[in-house]
Amino acid sequence: MRVAATSIPGVVVVETSRQIDPRGSFARLYCERELAEVLGRRRVVQINHSRTEAPGAVRGLHYQRPPHAEMKMVRCLKGRVWDVALDLRQGSPSFLRWHAEELTPENRRMLVIPEGCAHGFQVLEPASELLYLHTAFYAPQAEGGVRYDDPRLAIAWPLPVTELSERDRGHPLLTPDFSGIAL
Repeated sequence: MRVAATSIPGVVVVETSRQIDPRGSFARLYCERELAEVLGRRRVVQINHSRTEAPGAVRGLHYQRPPHAEMKMVRCLKGRVWDVALDLRQGSPSFLRWHAEELTPENRRMLVIPEGCAHGFQVLEPASELLYLHTAFYAPQAEGGVRYDDPRLAIAWPLPVTELSERDRGHPLLTPDFSGIAL
């Protein structure tokens, strides 16, 4: 595994090598030892899987507030997605900046989104599937969200947005006095 920094502190891309032989291929998707520097004292406590059918569909932007803030590690198992991490951390040098990566099974990238950052993605191919590793349990009372089309963020989604859940459509725009999430 190779860990590459992005322009947002704590948001990293993990690239995984693949072993190929006549039977097919093998790749390690997660290794606590190899990711020790990224994980610190955290541990994975929950693994989720999503499937989104329609290209153009957006899920997010989601986060959990303290004390249930979580690091997410996201991989694409099938299809192709444009995965976004948005920095909402109070006092961060990259506050309200976003970073996006195209995730596919072929490029074997995993996006790591730290606590205080929101996560969302847009599906680029039909029936795309994501695997999420979480360092905190889901806590509905701590759930937060930011609108995918907030003008303050100017996220350049690659496709027109075709589908959005009612919940995601209802996320508020950031107010002018929003100063971030205190961790």
